Amino acid sequence: MRKLFLLISGLFFSHVLLAQVTLPDTLQPKHDTLAILQELHVNQDPRLGKMLNWDVENNKERDGIEGYRVEIFFSSKMDALEKAKETKAEFLSKFPDYPVYIVFVAPNFRVRVGDFRTKSEAWKLYKKIEKMYPAAFVVHGKINFPILKPLDYE
Repeated sequence: MRKLFLLISGLFFSHVLLAQVTLPDTLQPKHDTLAILQELHVNQDPRLGKMLNWDVENNKERDGIEGYRVEIFFSSKMDALEKAKETKAEFLSKFPDYPVYIVFVAPNFRVRVGDFRTKSEAWKLYKKIEKMYPAAFVVHGKINFPILKPLDYE
């Protein structure tokens, strides 16, 4: 009984293995993504387009969006602006990839770094710089719209 089962299952699996056939290049379907996207027609309610345009215009009128930055300096002393500029220049020399802002919130001049959408992104920078800037902390507030960088798939 066991031999019969092994024989039948062996024949079945050998049949399945032989069923895998590859087509020659002339018969392979060719997909041109750009051509497909140009021929793509989306059937949607015209109100959806109006809503999308309204959202884009509304975002242009705002100064930014809610997000997080890392504050690395604040002071209300007489030379606070000069110290803030020095801190900004020092930070940019070490980390040129992050935007740095000097903000005056009475009575303090503050130096804030980054435009992060999530708190975890801000914490990553904080963890990088916490030894150099021990008084640094993550703050919530308005940020500029982040620049979208293309993805590198290599």
